[in-house]
Amino acid sequence: MSELVYPPVIAAARTMFRVLDLRLTVQGSHHVPRTGGAVLASNHVSYLDFIFCGYGAHESRRLVRFMAKHDVFTHKVSGPLMRGMKHIPVNRAAGAGSYNTAVDALRRGEVVGVFPEATISRSFLVKELKNGAARMSQEAGVPLLPVALWGTQRLWTKGRPRTLTRRHTPITILIGEPMDPAGYPDAGTMTAELKSRLSALVDRAQREYPDAPAGADDTWWQPVHLGGSAPTLEEAAVLDRRGRRTTTS
Repeated sequence: MSELVYPPVIAAARTMFRVLDLRLTVQGSHHVPRTGGAVLASNHVSYLDFIFCGYGAHESRRLVRFMAKHDVFTHKVSGPLMRGMKHIPVNRAAGAGSYNTAVDALRRGEVVGVFPEATISRSFLVKELKNGAARMSQEAGVPLLPVALWGTQRLWTKGRPRTLTRRHTPITILIGEPMDPAGYPDAGTMTAELKSRLSALVDRAQREYPDAPAGADDTWWQPVHLGGSAPTLEEAAVLDRRGRRTTTS
């Protein structure tokens, strides 16, 4: 499969990392298989998460095809890039087509990236997961890998201004051990195990993160249980419901 768009985009991202002097920590990248299909299931705290989740597969020389909202593919700027990188559009009104496209890609030996929380977590904790990632893993017979991202929310997240020129920000990418779909009786059981593993990885990334808030006005990016002022899971759910009502009204 020819790749005319993805390699230049990766090169541009790596240049951005250097210019901003992002302090990247990647652990577990050896878990990403060098050949064959796999599902990467990541937590979601930033609009930039697909860049860093994909970077986690760089050591294995894999290009990750991400499932993303259909709107991103129709945008005049992001659309050509998303289509050129062969990412997978998700139309929530017709989700079966997107799901089948992803399963076909996995069977062809592609790596597919999924954010099973479906939306950015305002609490920065792992929300309830959709079971699509587990279903795809089981149907295609490929491993499912949990991926924890942390620090990306400090660059650009929901409800906060973009700080894309922020320098020296630590970014953590942790890739967990592959989950064998044959070891689970159904997608629900596998999804529950994925949530447990993903939550543990995210908690580890948060507790080992090398930066702390700079002061009382800088605690927004920390979860409450670590002394931050991010919304709780319950408060975040209320904010999300308000956002949906505003969008549809």
